[in-house]
Amino acid sequence: MIKSVAFPPTFSVSEIKNKQRRHLMFMKLKQEKRKQKMQLKKKKKKEREALGDKAPPKEVPKTIENQRVYDETTVDPEDEEVAFDEGTDEFSAYFNGLTNPKVLITTSDRPRGRTVRFCEQLATVIPNAHVYYRRGLALKRIIPQCIARNFTYLMVINEDRKMPNGMVLCHLPDGPTAHFKVSSVRLRKEIKRRGKDPTEHSPEVILNNFTTRLGHSIGRLLAALFPQDPQFVGRQVATFHNQRDFIFFRFHRYIFKNEKKVGLQELGPRFTLKLRSLQKGTFDSKFGEYEWVLKVSFIAQTARLVIFCINSIFSSPHIETKTNDELP
Repeated sequence: MIKSVAFPPTFSVSEIKNKQRRHLMFMKLKQEKRKQKMQLKKKKKKEREALGDKAPPKEVPKTIENQRVYDETTVDPEDEEVAFDEGTDEFSAYFNGLTNPKVLITTSDRPRGRTVRFCEQLATVIPNAHVYYRRGLALKRIIPQCIARNFTYLMVINEDRKMPNGMVLCHLPDGPTAHFKVSSVRLRKEIKRRGKDPTEHSPEVILNNFTTRLGHSIGRLLAALFPQDPQFVGRQVATFHNQRDFIFFRFHRYIFKNEKKVGLQELGPRFTLKLRSLQKGTFDSKFGEYEWVLKVSFIAQTARLVIFCINSIFSSPHIETKTNDELP
């Protein structure tokens, strides 16, 4: 049991040269601070109970989220202009049920095993998705073939040092094209207490915090990957959660334990996306027109809590199973 010790106000643990003694003194100092904090907390609690209804409101802790500078591009989902744009954009046919998505997933040249497995697992999450090997073809040659075979999306997973590190998501036939950085990839075998492999039922889709103009565009781009008639029997849900301009993807199976409690079981895979650029039209690295590009100045602004890439409460559903077509 470490005894509490009163330290002088100018005391610094780093001045102690002996490592063991320095560690012991650090632990004593840490315990003393914790004790003082608990005493102050109890004192405040007693004061609040004594004052009753006259007690002042609790202080709100400072967080990155509530200290963020307000983004002027944040839009109201009920806004008429936003509703008109969503009714006439490239994705309106999906949300109106006129078109079912068909996704081709491919990789960079000569992919390694981890990237291949990641693509295969993505194909089990996205209904009507097909995995093909690149075979050295340029994207500009792949896109016309995809359009001819009625694919609505081309997804390219890039890798670096045998790890997936990028994603190009191209909406067909007229774009837009988004480039994401991919990080924190966890395959199914690497997830503890994961559930059984997902079934072929179409999952529900939830998109959180996509509230800006750019956020609406990215949210609809991701939502249109999935058909808009989810099969609730499968009890599967895909979640894209945006926070501080990182998009976290999770795939779960849920079960209602009772009227108030729901159990969740992660199925995998899981990964994180960071938007690098949004380009008009299909993929064109030379002459493409970019709507938005992540720049160094933007990164500096995010450090000052000006985060305005993506943000909105937006949700949507999906459908369908995958088949085995082949490109020539």
